[in-house]
Amino acid sequence: MLNERSKQVRWDTITLSAANGGYHYGGCFSYVEILIALFDHVMGPDDRFILSKGHACWPLYVVLRERGLNPKLGGHPERDPANGIWATTGSLGHGLPTAVGMALAKKMKKEPGRIFVVMGDGECQAGTLWESMLIAARLRLNNLVVIVDWNGIQGSDFCDKVLDCRGVRELGLAAITGWEGRQVDGHDIEELKDALLQKYPGPTMIVALTVKGKGVSFMENVPKWHACWLNPEQSKQAFEELA
Repeated sequence: MLNERSKQVRWDTITLSAANGGYHYGGCFSYVEILIALFDHVMGPDDRFILSKGHACWPLYVVLRERGLNPKLGGHPERDPANGIWATTGSLGHGLPTAVGMALAKKMKKEPGRIFVVMGDGECQAGTLWESMLIAARLRLNNLVVIVDWNGIQGSDFCDKVLDCRGVRELGLAAITGWEGRQVDGHDIEELKDALLQKYPGPTMIVALTVKGKGVSFMENVPKWHACWLNPEQSKQAFEELA
């Protein structure tokens, strides 16, 4: 069951995206609780957030606008630090390398705060994930936290039917020495908070098990809702379920 906060963010995501030509509801709704845990409970003024799966930008815009910021409303985030967007993302696999650079810069300048980056599970098929993890481990970037939104579906189908990357989930957490790995329920805010507040000697990867389209029954675990617009009847049903 979703709490009122989770429903409200999803409701506002539909409202904002529908008014501005947005979609990608499946991936938007799978990581709402991750955003809530980070922005409502974990992140401080010195922390930074990067949405590597940039197509799922609409709930991020919602939580930023709640804080009085005014990010540009587009299909992918465009870098605008003054409004909470720390990296331009959309081409998958770019968010983590950027986060590694930002985390290293903070360490070199002895600045406080951590870099949090959310990736998709299909995105984990990219080689940049492994290169970045190797670099982060070598540099002992204990101010870097990666959260993988593991909903099992990517752009065109279920992930394991496209290019099986379950090894990231099953082995990747411990495959690179120097990383701390955890697996959590990605819709349990308390469990997410506990994992995100922990600090370790090196970088952290949290695999958050989620449901694509979580919160709207006809979207849940259905690949087409990776990228699909709502018609009026579907919008009505979605709002009724989130009421």
